[in-house]
This record gives sequence, structure tokens and C-alpha cells, in this order.
Amino acid sequence: MFFDEWNDRRWEAMTSVKRPSRYAGGEWGDISPKVDPSYRICLCFPDVYEVGMSYLGYQLLYSMIKGLDRIDVERAYCPWIDMEKEMRSRNILLGSLESDRPLSDFDALGFTLQYELSFTNILTMLDLGGIPLKACERDDDIPLVIAGGPGALAPEPISEFFDLICLGDGEEMLPSLLESLAESSGMSRDERIRMASDIPGVYAPSSIDWTYGEYGAVRLRAERPFSRVISSDMESICPDSAIVPSASILHDRIAVEVFRGCSRGCRFCQAGMVYRPIRERSPEKVLETVKKLAEATGWEEVSLVSLASCDYSRIGDAIEILKPYLDARGMKLSLPSLRMDNFALSLAAGLDVMKKSGLTLAPEAGSQRLRDVINKGVSEEDVETTLKAAFEHGWNRMKLYFMMGLPTETEEDLAGILRIADRAAKIGRSMKKRGQISVSVAGFVPKPHTPFQWEAQDGIETLREKGRWLKGRVRDKKISLRYHEPEQTFLEGVFARGDRRLGDVIERAWRLGARFDGWTETFDLSIWLRAFEECSVDPEWYNQRERSRDEGFPWDHIDVGVTREFLWRERCRSREGLLTPDCRGGTCSVCGWQGRGCSWSGGGVDLAQN
Repeated sequence: MFFDEWNDRRWEAMTSVKRPSRYAGGEWGDISPKVDPSYRICLCFPDVYEVGMSYLGYQLLYSMIKGLDRIDVERAYCPWIDMEKEMRSRNILLGSLESDRPLSDFDALGFTLQYELSFTNILTMLDLGGIPLKACERDDDIPLVIAGGPGALAPEPISEFFDLICLGDGEEMLPSLLESLAESSGMSRDERIRMASDIPGVYAPSSIDWTYGEYGAVRLRAERPFSRVISSDMESICPDSAIVPSASILHDRIAVEVFRGCSRGCRFCQAGMVYRPIRERSPEKVLETVKKLAEATGWEEVSLVSLASCDYSRIGDAIEILKPYLDARGMKLSLPSLRMDNFALSLAAGLDVMKKSGLTLAPEAGSQRLRDVINKGVSEEDVETTLKAAFEHGWNRMKLYFMMGLPTETEEDLAGILRIADRAAKIGRSMKKRGQISVSVAGFVPKPHTPFQWEAQDGIETLREKGRWLKGRVRDKKISLRYHEPEQTFLEGVFARGDRRLGDVIERAWRLGARFDGWTETFDLSIWLRAFEECSVDPEWYNQRERSRDEGFPWDHIDVGVTREFLWRERCRSREGLLTPDCRGGTCSVCGWQGRGCSWSGGGVDLAQN
């Protein structure tokens, strides 16, 4: 170990906390730090170990950076509240899992922005690591603090805490960014930031000036838009190894990405918009990756992951080519995301591990009308056929996911949630199945870079009333229904479309004790309401008002590929209940990617004219 004293203190602290394996390190597949590298970066995940280790992108970046000659990478996770208390009382700096090197001793820290309710955890990690919270407070000797991940595409609420923000696929830009930073290590902090911001996909928050209009709407001055960078060659970014965690994690299995992007066009879905265009991996490369990871890890289950695994155009070929290898090793195959159609269920039914677990389906809305509004592309016939097929294929437990608070929602749409759940239970009963139906209802949160970015969000009491209304009308003992905490949904909505003025709120709430806000057992809305009040910020201004067509957004300077014109057109189509078909069916929706790397665009009807 590089820092034996810190390591000894950490092990002493571990005897006083729950789940000490979170902090132990020494996992199978962990690669020892390089001797005297030119540049050191620590990948920081702002949640506990078992959450961070389940994130595929985190492992991909770790494996990729380890393959760079002059660059070394280590990992750090956010300590749980009990460990934070022990570290502060024992004066322990947060260090990497591999060597216990304090975060302040690295050249750069790379944070993943996965979820709005993890923002305070970022501040915890910076503070425990000996790093000044705001970028403007750091001198030349402090590591550069870098952000990436899906949250980086609308980063302004948290942007003042970062020196650089990476937009898009990290595998594509990180090698050149880290090489550039290694070359410029003798320069001043400002010079390094300026040089790095010339790299495509790298955004320096300090380069943007913000002003605010009479009613609070943003006005920005940016010399140029900052464009998201994509990896076009999926064959070249497969990991050769993976770390086997020392503690039980959320998804304890091999995860292989079969494709990126989605062309279905669900109007509420940020991932489906910002991860365009579709890029696929060949079945042969999938098999090659599975073989390498199986040999390296010993895991006994493989999951083919994407936004919708069954939309992979060669899913049948992939299963066929994988099955002999997996069968010979006694390994199982699973598909984590299924469409509501018989094809998807037929595929899943042939996989033993899928039959042993409950089936998860996402109708999203209870009525045909509202599913058309959100462009879900699931008909009443699809719902009925899928429910019947699920029980016919042998499933006894089913999870159904819905949203409440969607644009134009009525009580009839909410009642449709109960109708679908009742129908599922009745079908199961008619086939003499146990038919346990779990219904989960989440509050809708409008997200940037989607057709619903202009919408108002339901308030806390409205969502609570809807949740109680649904729960109180469940009559069948085969059905259980739960709804997400509206307080957390409220806060998520504030930060999802927030601007830089929220940075002070985040810091104030953190100093008041906000921690792990995405966890129900630790979330405390009263802390946040006090922080908003003390910072003279009205949270409802951010999430409970409809925006005008031309209002400036705090993410307008970030080009994710889909255009604002396309998103507004889709919002208008939603109000007419018009479906926009999957562009892989031959109809280009003119989203902004046509001619810019989308292999599916260019044919069919121009929906911009319809």
C-alpha cells in the first residue's frame, strides 16, 4: 500500500460500520496501480459500492484506462453515512479502493453523473477527499474534477463543482483527454482547462456566462455549442476483463452491451433521445466478449444489456451463437429489458433463468389514448396478448410499471392502470396460475432533451393523491401496488431542469445534512426546503410551470444530436395523439441525426412535413 497509515485507520473504522466489505477492496480482477505513471485519475462513483459496481459504464472505463500506457486509474465510492462519521471522527481522508491514495493526491477525479439525487454525495466525496467544493476555489495543486455520464448532458445545477464535463461516450473522448492532460501537467490550472476544452465533447463550465431574464428564464453567452461525442465502432470498445466485487451487488453477473441507442421515440424517455443513433455489436463480438469475461470472472449468468434488448436486430442470432458455449459451462442467459409483444416473450421463455424470476413489463400508461400521447407504441391488443402469453409461457409473477402525472392525464387514464392489473390477475386465475401481480407507479419527471421538456410537473400533493387513489382501489388480493415517494420525485424534477442558481442550494442542503437523497431511508425533504428558503430560490418555478416554446433552457448550449425543432414537433404530435413510428421501419423522423452517423435515416416519409 502507498499510504499505510491511512489504510490502518480505514481498517479500524471498518470494524464500527455496517457492511464493511464495501470498503475492503482487493477484489478478484482488480489491477494493481502502475508504478510511476505520467497521470493518475480516480473514477469516483457518487453512491455506495454495490450500486457503483453494478454500473456497466464504470467497469468499461476502468478497463479502457488501464489499457493506456502512461495513465493509471483507481476507484472510489461514496461512504455510507456511518462510515463518513467514522472517517471524520478519525480524520481519515477518502482514498481509492486500490491503494488508499487520498483523492487529493490524484491528478484528476472522474465522477459519473447518473442521477439527480446523488448530487450531495459528490460534495461528500470531494470534502472527505480534501478537495475544495467549487472549481473557482481550487489552485494549481488540486486535482482537476471531471464529470461524465447521462447527467452531464444537462449539468448546470452541479456545474460549478466541476472543472470539466465530458459529453457523450467516455470511451471515445477520455483517451485523448487524459493524454492531453498528461502532456499539459506543468501548465497552470486555467491553461490546462482551456486546452482540454478544445477537445470535442469536453465542456468547461467556466467558459459560459449566464444571465437571467425578468422572470428568471436563462440567457447564455456561449461562443459555440458543445456537442456530444459518440462511439461509432461498437466492436472496438469491448472490455477484456472485469472486477468481481467483494460484496454482494445489485447485478452480480456478466453484462454485455449488444447495442446503444433507441429509435422507438418514447416522448418521456431521455435515454431514448440522447443515446441516438443506434449502433450495434455483432453476435460474434458478443460471444468473444462473453468468453473473455467468463474466463476472467467465473460468473455463471450473462445479461445482454441495452435500452431494449429485444430491439437488437440480431438478437436471435446472438442467442443461437451463445447457447452452445453457455450450456457447456452451465451458464445462464438473461434479457433484462423486454418489449410488450409475443416475440420478446418467446425469446425470454427459452431462457431458464428468466423463467425462475418474475417477468417485468412496462405499459407506462393505463389507456390507449395516453400511450399514444407518449408514443409508447403499445396497443390494447398488445397488452392483452402479452399478458396471456406470459402465463402460457409459465410465468407466475409479474411486475407492471406505470407512470402517473403524464401530460394530458385524466382519471380515466389512471383507472386504466387498475384495469390492466385486474386483467392480468384474471388471466392468471383462468389459467390456474398463482398470478401474483406487482404494480409500481412512478411520478412523471419531465427531462431535458425530450419532447416533454416544456411540460409542468405534478406537485407533491397531487402525486400523493393520485397514488393513494390508485392504492385505495386495489381489490384483488393477487395485486399489490406501490407508488414512488412524491417528495423525491419533486426534488428530482427541480434538478432535472435546473440552472446554476441551484448550486448554492445543493451546497447548503449538504451542509445541513442532506445525504443519499435517492435512498428513502435517508431522504429528508425538510432539509431541502430550508435550503431553498435560505438561498431565496423557489423550487416550484423549476418544475411546476409549463414553458413557452421559445424559452431559453439551461441546456441549450449542449448539442446531443436531436434538434429542438424535432422535440417541439414531437410535443405537438403528442397533443394530437399521433404516433411517430420507429425509424428503423423505413420512415425517417428527421430527429437531427440524419446524415450525421445514423445508418437508419434517409428513407421513407419526412415526418417534418406531417
